Amino acid sequence: MSMSTTFPEPTLIPVNGVELEVHEAGGRDGGDPIVLCHGWPELAFTWRHQVPALVEAGYHVIVPNQRGYGNSSRPTAVAEYDIEHLTGDLVALLDHYGYEHATFVGHDWGAMVVWGMALLHPSRVDRVINLSLPYMARGERPWIEFLEEVFGDDNHLVHFNRQPGVADAVLDANTSRFLRNLFRRNEPPVEPRPGMAMIGLATAETPLGDPLMSEEDLAVFVSAFEATGFTSSIDWYRNLDRNWHLLADADPIVRQPTLMIRGDRDPVAKSENLSEFVPGVEVIDLDCGHWIQEEMPDATNRAILSWLARHDVAASRRHSPVPEIGGRALGPA
Repeated sequence: MSMSTTFPEPTLIPVNGVELEVHEAGGRDGGDPIVLCHGWPELAFTWRHQVPALVEAGYHVIVPNQRGYGNSSRPTAVAEYDIEHLTGDLVALLDHYGYEHATFVGHDWGAMVVWGMALLHPSRVDRVINLSLPYMARGERPWIEFLEEVFGDDNHLVHFNRQPGVADAVLDANTSRFLRNLFRRNEPPVEPRPGMAMIGLATAETPLGDPLMSEEDLAVFVSAFEATGFTSSIDWYRNLDRNWHLLADADPIVRQPTLMIRGDRDPVAKSENLSEFVPGVEVIDLDCGHWIQEEMPDATNRAILSWLARHDVAASRRHSPVPEIGGRALGPA
């Protein structure tokens, strides 16, 4: 039986003024809650290889399609995809299930949300496991302004912000080709091409490397994004500078036990000062690219389960989280 037919059926759950399409598995009675947060352009389905292993280990596994994705709500206002809304959805999801706190796992943009959870809602986060995207130190200038100066207008994060709607239209018109060309593994090193990389992938005739997943599993992603388009998911990027401002008063130190899983061939740059902001971090490097949990699912599962076993919830709750007022962590003025 294929993964697409064994992945848990979703439920629409009202949270924080929207509805989230949530897949869950495992027992609620006595099982530790663990929330898996997907990246872009992914879905809850990207965690299909991890769910059975976590359930077998006794966890209540909660996997949302976050706002803007799948059958979850897609607000039209760009600001409704900022870090306060995205983390607020996860806080409300915990409230829905009656959990005070949970372990959070994120990949790519989902990792950004999990970092944000640890800063803005530290008392709701027991442990942090993030894949690919390192902690982004806030710095002195808004992120897009900084990225534009360093990488130029063609950087996709900059392009999404400075030319709203341009990339969206190209990706919407070439959804299947874009996702087929993007979800690859074992890609040979190539010289950077001129132009915006995501638009290039959406229009390239021939993909590089090997397929990341089966045709049947790829069809799950293609079908979802053909139905929704890409704008609501790209709107997450259009809040990077807003997030920079929203995080101004948060204590920037992640105080929870943290596991960082990186791919040796991931184009996402590795953090040089991760332990400065995440003092409790343990780092594991795997021989893969960006799509870590899909490229090396068994190694990823072993790394996660081994680390979880060594950092039990009872111990992690002794990390003395920063107090919260009004849903925001108190930090230096």
